[in-house]
This record gives sequence, C-alpha cells and structure tokens, in this order.
Amino acid sequence: MNPLIRCGLAAVMSIACMLAAPAQASVVIGGTRVVYPAQDQEVTLKLNNESTSPALIQVWLDDGDERSTPDTAKAPFNVAPPMFRMDGQTSQAVRLMYTGEALPTDKESLFWVNVLEVPPKADNSSERNVLQFAFRTRIKLFFRPVGLRGDLAGTVDGLTWSLVDAPAGKGLALQVRNPGAYHVNFAQVGLKTAQGTLGDQGGGMVAPGAVAVFPLKDVMHRPAGALQAEFAVINDFGALNLLDRPLTP
Repeated sequence: MNPLIRCGLAAVMSIACMLAAPAQASVVIGGTRVVYPAQDQEVTLKLNNESTSPALIQVWLDDGDERSTPDTAKAPFNVAPPMFRMDGQTSQAVRLMYTGEALPTDKESLFWVNVLEVPPKADNSSERNVLQFAFRTRIKLFFRPVGLRGDLAGTVDGLTWSLVDAPAGKGLALQVRNPGAYHVNFAQVGLKTAQGTLGDQGGGMVAPGAVAVFPLKDVMHRPAGALQAEFAVINDFGALNLLDRPLTP
C-alpha cells in the first residue's frame, strides 16, 4: 500500500475513534459476531452499503486494542481485500484467513474485526458545509479450536453466580464464574427478586476460565427473599436467550 494512503487512512481512523455524532454508518456488517472454526481455511464476512453513495472501506483485526490501526494491530489473520471501494446499494464479501500462529487449543480465543468506512469527499458547495465523519465498527471474532470440550449451551449451564460487593465499594454486584471453554456474552444482567428484576445496566462478557463482575444499579443492600441472577445470553447467531439461575453462597 502507498505509504501516503496508509498514513492518511490511519489519521482518519484515529479521528473516527475520538469523535462521535448523532449519525450512523452506511455500511452494515452482516452479523454481530464471527465464529471461526479452527479447521476452516477461511470465513467470510459480508458487508452491505445501504446508502446511495460510495465509500472507501478498510478492514483489519486486532487482539483487543481499541486504538489499533492496520499498521499497529496484532492478530494472526489476513484479510482479503483489506481496502476497497463500495458503491451505493452493493455488497462485498471479505475473507478472513487464520495464518497459523499458535493459539490455545483448550479454549476459545477472542479477536476483534474492525471495519472503517470513509465517506466520499463533498463535490458541491452545499455538501462542503456539512460535517462528515468516518465510522469504525468493531465486532468480536471467536476462534474456536478443533475438539473443544463441551459447547456454548453447556458452558452457560456451568456458570455460577453470586452476590458480592461492587468493585467501587458502593452497592452490590453480580459475580459470574465461567469454568468452561467458551466465551459467554450477555445482552443484560440483573438481580431477579420477588418484586421484579433490579440493577440491570446492560450486558458484557465472561471469558473462558475467568470471572466477571456486573455492578447492580441502585442496589445498595441485599433484598429479602429468594434471589436469582437473570441474564440474556447472546448465541453464535446474535439471538438472545433469557435465563435465570440461583445464586451460590
């Protein structure tokens, strides 16, 4: 890639990371997550340009650094094509290919797919007065080794939940332990009581073999009666499954 083009795109990407606006990207990713089975040579990511205008697209993967650029990102994957023009109302298939570096074989590994959309340059005087933004979208990629023990549903069943002090020392939180080999993603987490569900502040994730803590909004003391963790799990296809589980002491 031409160094000037690369530097220019990196600069635009950095601005896109720092700015926010009440607008939305025109290019939409066909899915909320990517599952990469280790035995596959590649997986395909579909992009759709839902606007009538063209856009310049750049795609790369990183290992969790939100401020990564195509030049600084670290991930054992190649992308084809890594940069391209998308006309309005068109689709593009992007191939993601694992390059074979050693990764854990007893659990999933997490990476992130970045899609940067740069809008076209204004070509008339009225459009030149409109503020334009580049958009970067990041979605998770789960690299799934061959012969991984269990499955996602079994991992969800094996989660253990407990009520603990919030990390900031003010109020309570739900703590979840994941002894399984799969990442579990939540759209919401709350404390289910006889009076209703309390403290839901959205979702999050717990990694394989890890512990995650979800502070409960406005829950300062342990409610009376039987308590359960109530949570919505996001599956491989982006669908939600609302569940509840008893708390461990």
